[in-house]
Amino acid sequence: MIDEQTEKRKSSFWRELPILLGVAVLVAVLVRAFVLQTFYIPSPSMEHTLNVLDRVLVNKLVYDFREPRRGEIIVFQAPTEWQSGADGEDFIKRIIGVPGDHIAYKPDSSGSGKITINDVPLDEPYIYRDETGAQDAPADTEFDVTVPPGRLWVMGDHRSASGDSLEHWQDSDKNVQEATIPEDSIVGRAFTVFWPVNRATWLSVPDGFKAIPDPK
Repeated sequence: MIDEQTEKRKSSFWRELPILLGVAVLVAVLVRAFVLQTFYIPSPSMEHTLNVLDRVLVNKLVYDFREPRRGEIIVFQAPTEWQSGADGEDFIKRIIGVPGDHIAYKPDSSGSGKITINDVPLDEPYIYRDETGAQDAPADTEFDVTVPPGRLWVMGDHRSASGDSLEHWQDSDKNVQEATIPEDSIVGRAFTVFWPVNRATWLSVPDGFKAIPDPK
């Protein structure tokens, strides 16, 4: 004897499966477009916070509700002057200065020193160290800038291998507008490394940024 109720359930499942798959694909597309997106790291510019081929998860909604903050790691569409030829190229860097910030660096007698933001030294333990433990200098040249309205000063954690605001400030004959990125170019905030599993971690704002006051 055939169980009619069981047969109906099986038939109903197969009829509904394409709809369920379609809904799942639609949800995935919407999430990727508006909420979360994965990115892989193609270069050493953020070592060793982010290593080459690490994969990060990016929150694409956060800046719809608040302003970008110092110390956050962001993915952004590179300005035309920054691109290497790929139209719409995405970069990943750390926000060092927000609109109005006075950012400066002057090496001390040892040839090192710290970047200052609004006259307060920034502690940067995340800056790249090589296999001997030697740490990159915070910058490879003296500079003094004020971040324009609506723009951000961004730098890589591997300072000697990063095409960032400082490099473009130098290349543009100290044009701070070309050295900074527009806030509306941000794709989102990278908030976690999820692959490889042994490097999985949250990308929180380093403590050194807590001591930085707002611009006067």
